[in-house]
Amino acid sequence: MPRYSYDPDHDDLGPVRARRRARPERSDQDDAPDAGDRWSTWDGIVAGLRGPHPAPGWLVTAGAAVDHERGILKTGKEAEVFLLERGIPGTGERCLLAAKRYRDARHRAFQRDAGYLEGRRVRRSRENRAMVTRTEFGRDLIAQQWAAAEFAILARLWEAGAPVPYPVSLAGTELLMEFVGEPDGTAAPRLAQLHPDAALLASLWEQCVEATVTLARLGYAHADLSPYNLLVHRERLVLIDLPQAVDVVAHPRGREFLARDAANVARWFTARGLEVEAADLTDLLVAEAGRRAGR
Repeated sequence: MPRYSYDPDHDDLGPVRARRRARPERSDQDDAPDAGDRWSTWDGIVAGLRGPHPAPGWLVTAGAAVDHERGILKTGKEAEVFLLERGIPGTGERCLLAAKRYRDARHRAFQRDAGYLEGRRVRRSRENRAMVTRTEFGRDLIAQQWAAAEFAILARLWEAGAPVPYPVSLAGTELLMEFVGEPDGTAAPRLAQLHPDAALLASLWEQCVEATVTLARLGYAHADLSPYNLLVHRERLVLIDLPQAVDVVAHPRGREFLARDAANVARWFTARGLEVEAADLTDLLVAEAGRRAGR
């Protein structure tokens, strides 16, 4: 497959196709599949860590399915995203998944997590101290929290009809999601890389407003929204990268995050010739979040 173009400003790989990576070593266990890197993880996932029911028809859930790792879609300081093909050997039944794997304590930075974690606490004081002091144990807890938080928010948004990838399952710090792209493994481009005409630009802005309003109605701010974590698949906008989403009522900086999200996307659309006001979007999001708080 062709390689991604590297973007040094955003520490990830660009949007064309998954870059091939050396396949993980096969397991020596007798029950390893004859073909593929591992058996499908679906049967081993407890019900609470599977995506919303019913699962979409495209998702392969058979216990006989195997997962093939096809390459890497994105790499960053906290996690990497891999392209997986899940299929039943000897049949044409297959689907593509994105596997987001948060790094272990030795290889992860989490440089920007302090502000997002203010509203997240665990019950045990020892674990809270470990997270604050960033011990190896604490960083592992943070990774688990981020994976669990992203799975939970994706599930809520999916059920609310928001444009997000379907969250397939969560196992430790690996989050499996719907792959947003073409059947040949070509990933959908990020909004930042597009130069849409006037009609598509206006449509994408309307979709962006609707998506962020849906978040606010549920009480959330994306908290890191930018043209780099919005995909465009066949003229449809898709929100990604949501582990840092915050409860705008419980978090002390909730309104600040709403305003920053609005400013980031409005700036991009304005630079491409669409007259939009970040302040108007901020006011709309604050109002929607306020209605949620008042229920």
